Amino acid sequence: MKHTGAFRFSIIAVSIALLDQLTKRLVVYGLSPTDEKTIIDGFLKLVHWGNTGAAWSMFHGNNEFLAILSLAALLGLILGRRHFAIHTKLGQIAFGCVLGGIIGNMIDRLFVHHVIDFLRFYLYQRGGEEIGFPAFNVADIAICTGVGLLFLLSWQREGKSSEAIESP
Repeated sequence: MKHTGAFRFSIIAVSIALLDQLTKRLVVYGLSPTDEKTIIDGFLKLVHWGNTGAAWSMFHGNNEFLAILSLAALLGLILGRRHFAIHTKLGQIAFGCVLGGIIGNMIDRLFVHHVIDFLRFYLYQRGGEEIGFPAFNVADIAICTGVGLLFLLSWQREGKSSEAIESP
């Protein structure tokens, strides 16, 4: 059975959104907002944090605005999808990752009124205090992976375009 690009990135997007929501539900039912579970001491913890902002809590407290912005980004990406490298399988995977991540976090914003973050990488400083990367979730991983892949694909495509122009 041959699948279209739209079918492929839609299946990937839905799968990522479902995985994101499943992992967040496990965290909600398994950890209170004040609990944390060390997975690898000095490196990785499971936490249960609510984020009403965007990445690194930028725009903290603006959940409604960010929900509207997420919806606009989702619609803009879907309507403008022909401008992305989605004619390749890797491009379809990348696009599906971005859409699935946006959908996963948007579900939180609309129904929980904050994004649930639960993966926290950290190190110990001298004196035992932790320094770490902000907590994140499956949707965040998917968005970053998808954007990175789309960037690489566009860079690769741009390189091929300039080679064609330079060729005699």
